Amino acid sequence: MSDLSRFEPVAEAVARLFRPHVEVVIHDIHTNRIAAIFNGFSRREPGDDSLIDDPQSLTRGAAVHGPFEKRGAGDRRIRYVSSVLRDDCGEPVGLMCINFDVGVLDEIQTALQGLLGSVSDSTEFDRLFDDDWQVRIDAFVREYLQERNRALSSLRPAERAELVTALHRAGAFRAKNAASHVARVLGVSRATVYNYLSQAHDGPRKETP
Repeated sequence: MSDLSRFEPVAEAVARLFRPHVEVVIHDIHTNRIAAIFNGFSRREPGDDSLIDDPQSLTRGAAVHGPFEKRGAGDRRIRYVSSVLRDDCGEPVGLMCINFDVGVLDEIQTALQGLLGSVSDSTEFDRLFDDDWQVRIDAFVREYLQERNRALSSLRPAERAELVTALHRAGAFRAKNAASHVARVLGVSRATVYNYLSQAHDGPRKETP
């Protein structure tokens, strides 16, 4: 195994983990050419000129250089780091450059800014949905479970009964067919919901079927 080929598994592992946004290039500082490249989005190939003015100068001083930024194809931002590769005697033999196309992060940031940007006040619009009792029941159940850090599927029958009682006290069953909707939400029969209601301390109240 040559001095540089021993580093290829590491370079390939990094490229695989962050594919398709990271390119890893191994440069031979003696020939100033690319020895290996993985996920080469810059369209370079092994044997191509490394295009490094003085590769030997990079082997003096720090073992890792960067991160720095440059512009790639299509004027995309590329953030990169370079590490010095040494042989068994500690002599520098190459450079491993990890190039990260951060242009994809710019696109995500732009999308998030659009999604999280300011919006119009929805107060008047929300009033149109004041009678959407199904949404209110769903929200009540969701908040009820979140407050108790529980999942609906983990509730025991007695706990489901307590939830139905809480819904009843909140006025959820004033709407027509509310029991059927609650039954679907809880994954039980409507008869079971009525049975839970009969256990409520303030008495059951069936809505008009």
